[in-house]
Amino acid sequence: MHDDMKRVSEIATPVDRAKAAIDLMATYQGWVLELSRIRREAIEEAQGSGMTQAEIAKSLGVSRGRVGQLASAGPPPERAFFGTDSVTVSLGGKYEAGKGPDENPSEVVTREDLDNFEHLRKLLSGMKLDTAYEVIPPTGMINLNRDNHVVICGPRLSPIIAQVLEGDDNLRFAKDQAWHLVDQAAGTTYRSPMDEDGSAGDVGYLGRLPRLDGRGTFLYIAGIHAIGANGVVHYLENNLAELYKEVRTRRFSTLISCRYNPKTLDVLESRRVTPLYRQEG
Repeated sequence: MHDDMKRVSEIATPVDRAKAAIDLMATYQGWVLELSRIRREAIEEAQGSGMTQAEIAKSLGVSRGRVGQLASAGPPPERAFFGTDSVTVSLGGKYEAGKGPDENPSEVVTREDLDNFEHLRKLLSGMKLDTAYEVIPPTGMINLNRDNHVVICGPRLSPIIAQVLEGDDNLRFAKDQAWHLVDQAAGTTYRSPMDEDGSAGDVGYLGRLPRLDGRGTFLYIAGIHAIGANGVVHYLENNLAELYKEVRTRRFSTLISCRYNPKTLDVLESRRVTPLYRQEG
């Protein structure tokens, strides 16, 4: 920290020095925010282990009232599920309807995926995380080697994603007459109600998968159909704290079933239909 301040203070040009100071302040503020989250989580864990507020206060050298304040100050612990800084949401892109790659078409995303981003943006904003989205080109090429990264893109749109998904020994996308999901551990197949009887429901995959560089993970969401990803996001909106307590930031995968309004595409209900399969490493 001292070296950073010394470096900034020695910048000769005033405007450059001011800009460097602003950038460094933003970095430090981000650290303070994450440290306050860690502190809040630690106090919650101490209370969960059976310590009283009075005991925690004595250990920390603060008043009991201050412990109560610290226990509710800062972002909630489950913020770490998405990251510690600005989150990038990568959405699968398709060529503009009726145009091929040789016609210089626009790359577009579905209404469902834009809706997913907006729901995630609101969820993360409530935990003091900024969010931006990018469109994965129709070639499916994507840089997975980034921190604070959420990918919403079916394996049919990205061979890179399909390759990473092959590392999941428990859950898998598969295709016969239609795309579906398979719980290989339980020997159960999950098909979309949309393909079975045309009813307004779908199934989605939620997991934390390994980056290709082996230096971290990314959060992955995809449905059998686009609306299935909306069901996963709905599940996160309503179950994030419980899910975080179970998996923290470790690798896992699970399947989420949902029902939705066919007219508005609003998800009405979402629930987990498989165990939380954990994969260490």
